[in-house]
Amino acid sequence: RGSAAGVGGGLVQSGGSLRLSCAASGFDFDDFTIGWFRQAPGKEREGVSCIRERDGSSTYADSVKGRFTISSDNAKNLVYLQMNNLKPEDTGVYFCAAVNWVLEARTDWCIVPPNNNMDYWGKGTLVTVSS
Repeated sequence: RGSAAGVGGGLVQSGGSLRLSCAASGFDFDDFTIGWFRQAPGKEREGVSCIRERDGSSTYADSVKGRFTISSDNAKNLVYLQMNNLKPEDTGVYFCAAVNWVLEARTDWCIVPPNNNMDYWGKGTLVTVSS
């Protein structure tokens, strides 16, 4: 069975940076849209950013635009989320998930519900931003 495993979280001060990596395995990377989600304690899951591997189209939540950048290395089946100018409200468990873009064509899939139709996902990684 395939999976999308996110790593790279940690503790950082407000204004700092982190880079998360999502390693995809067990499926054809090029046929999927990969999205990063986060969930803070007591809050609903929120889509952060997603990228469609077929054409590189990317989307960001308004709360992270201008601070986060999503990119991918198709040769390595990796998707990165570079997070700059982190804020305490960015704290949460971040996880990545994949959906087949043939079945789910929306490039903003991870941002605009419904987005429970994940084909693959994995454990999250904790990001803590101190003030």
